Amino acid sequence: MIAALTHTLRLARAGYVLAREGVFGFADPSVTPPQARFAVRMARLIERRNAAAGGRLSRALTRLGPTYVKLGQFLATRPDVVGVAMARDLENLQDRVAPFPQAQAEAVIATAFDRPVAQVFSSFGAPVAAASIAQVHRAEIETNGIRRTVAVKVLRPHVGNRFRKDLGDFMFAARRMEAVSAEARRLRPIEIVETLSRSVAMEMDLRLEAAALSEMAENTERDADFRVPAVDWDRTSHHVLTMEWIDGIALNDRTKLEAAGIDLPDLGRKVIQNFLRHALRDGFFHADMHPGNLFVDDAGRLVAVDFGIMGRLGLKERRFLAEILLGFITRDYRRVAEVHFEAGYVPAHHSVENFAQAIRAIGEPIHNRSADEISMAKLLSLLLEVTGLFDMRTRPELILLQKTMVVVEGVARGFDPKLDIWTTADPVVREWISRNLGPVGRIESAVNGAGDLGRVLSGLPAIAARSVAVLNQFDAITRDGLVLSPETVAAIGKAEARRNRWQTAALWVIAVTFIGILWSLH
Repeated sequence: MIAALTHTLRLARAGYVLAREGVFGFADPSVTPPQARFAVRMARLIERRNAAAGGRLSRALTRLGPTYVKLGQFLATRPDVVGVAMARDLENLQDRVAPFPQAQAEAVIATAFDRPVAQVFSSFGAPVAAASIAQVHRAEIETNGIRRTVAVKVLRPHVGNRFRKDLGDFMFAARRMEAVSAEARRLRPIEIVETLSRSVAMEMDLRLEAAALSEMAENTERDADFRVPAVDWDRTSHHVLTMEWIDGIALNDRTKLEAAGIDLPDLGRKVIQNFLRHALRDGFFHADMHPGNLFVDDAGRLVAVDFGIMGRLGLKERRFLAEILLGFITRDYRRVAEVHFEAGYVPAHHSVENFAQAIRAIGEPIHNRSADEISMAKLLSLLLEVTGLFDMRTRPELILLQKTMVVVEGVARGFDPKLDIWTTADPVVREWISRNLGPVGRIESAVNGAGDLGRVLSGLPAIAARSVAVLNQFDAITRDGLVLSPETVAAIGKAEARRNRWQTAALWVIAVTFIGILWSLH
């Protein structure tokens, strides 16, 4: 198919850029299959001689454009897929994109609200920040004679077309990977691309980010030390998001924080405890809590911005998280192992005792140690090794949670190098467990279970009727056989032959392209 050839050529160009920037230097030859080992050696022949060791992947993805930047930011949350070293490189990846012209931004706003910008905002300033999908402007609105400053996020014109093409390339590559590699199937690259596609689709509809802001505002309205900007729904559309302007101090501006007399160790504890509270209590958390997205307002409250990446946890995952954290806090590694099996994350043919032993190897080195004594890279490496050793399939929602916890711990450590994340987490975890797994929680679960059982019982007649129909159809198939017409058989044969021809052609294109690259170096 022409589409396969197009995807292959575009991916070959991306591979060339990655090779030139020295990205394949991350590969560990000892764990690489023989065929891939040869490909890596060939790729390293075209590596730039002056390619610096640090930031190789970040530079390459920046050269490849906004979709690859977004992919890199997403993969920074998946060290189980790219490895700890590469994930650390990607953590520093930022949207290094020039702002689009002021006139285009104003045209987007005028189209979105079907009136000139001057009728939407009292004033509309130049962009103050630009990223791959949107940029932010400072503006003013007037209500009942009172002027207020707002932040206006405007979607880039025609950004969807570029993302659709690149995401199509990613899906093509993911399908080929799963077709040839059992390890790739365990890591689920197709699911990763689908998750990225959904994330990008949500980011490109700014009404959905506004909805995330609104939901978190409701969840946290009674929290004394956390809030989010208010959404101006009258000035929000698919392509425009208007929200309260935040005048607080960004957590990445340590000089201003110290000058304002902020208690930095207390601020670190607030970051960790608020994140855990959102994840456990609400099942909805900000999954990109780096210091640039967090502020301290005049009242000393944390204020979060940029809700493009959000995480959700169901009750099952929240119970899993709470019991895992409590198990590490109390050093009950047997219970930690049992929770994995109860949740179905570890196949039943494995030994609970052996898994508990592996968990102990992770927990004991960090017990009763302050944050500055804990190697988070080593801890993460051990967790990923255990994941593979016990055939645990990748759980994207838990990996995103785990990665966010590492980022949050890093932010808190920056304010208090002696902070013990386990002691800090203890009261939040115990509060959730007491509320949800104690007597009151058990009663509520029983009531909810009774309601679920009632709904199932009320649906039994319809289920029985559908079951009889399916059994009758199955009986007819087993009696008469499943018959395909000659035309159907011929069409299947032609489609399979056509697919094989194009796959062969795609492989030849990659080979010829690679040979041409090598020839050009001589």
